[in-house]
Amino acid sequence: MELTAASTGRKSVVVFDYGFGNVRSAERALARVGADVEITRDFDTAMNADGLLVPGVGAFAACMKGLKEARGDWVVGRRLAGGRPVMGICVGMQILFERGIEHGVEAEGLDEWPGTVGPLKADVVPHMGWNTVDAPEGSELFNGLSPDDRYYFVHSYAVHDWSLDVTNPAMRAPLVTWATHGEKFVAAVENGALWATQFHPEKSGDAGAQLLKNWISVL
Repeated sequence: MELTAASTGRKSVVVFDYGFGNVRSAERALARVGADVEITRDFDTAMNADGLLVPGVGAFAACMKGLKEARGDWVVGRRLAGGRPVMGICVGMQILFERGIEHGVEAEGLDEWPGTVGPLKADVVPHMGWNTVDAPEGSELFNGLSPDDRYYFVHSYAVHDWSLDVTNPAMRAPLVTWATHGEKFVAAVENGALWATQFHPEKSGDAGAQLLKNWISVL
């Protein structure tokens, strides 16, 4: 008998393969923390998994083009409409915002959050290497992690402002984590079923493994 995620009690996660992302690294990291992982762009499989991880590397506009060609925009939108967990990593986080501007080229994002991805203003760009983050109180994503823990970043663009305010007392406000490289930028967001990180948890050692474990625990 073939064992499935349901029969083993393990959570099923699809790493969405649309041509832009370190899918094998993500697969290994998720398997390490106990998930049953499949790399695919199959619509039904991506829809039915307990969790969907959207990686991303390269240019904002190219990632959006690849995602749409693979119907990933539909997958993300329909999963979130049903309260099904989605997590974005690096450019996979950036494309969740309203738009991105790179080298003067503006491209529309998925518009799950308002905001523009723009160039980092720092003496050294890209921001490549290990950095700490400032996580808010009550964060589930960073549960069990220390303010001294460091995460691996590789990026030249980021979101510098957070403009989503929740005024309905019945709704939970998004939790925004910040980091600093030359200037403050958004390093992670927790917003209901939608979580995302600018850094690469799959390349962030034990701290990254704990963070992914925290995501798996809420699927």
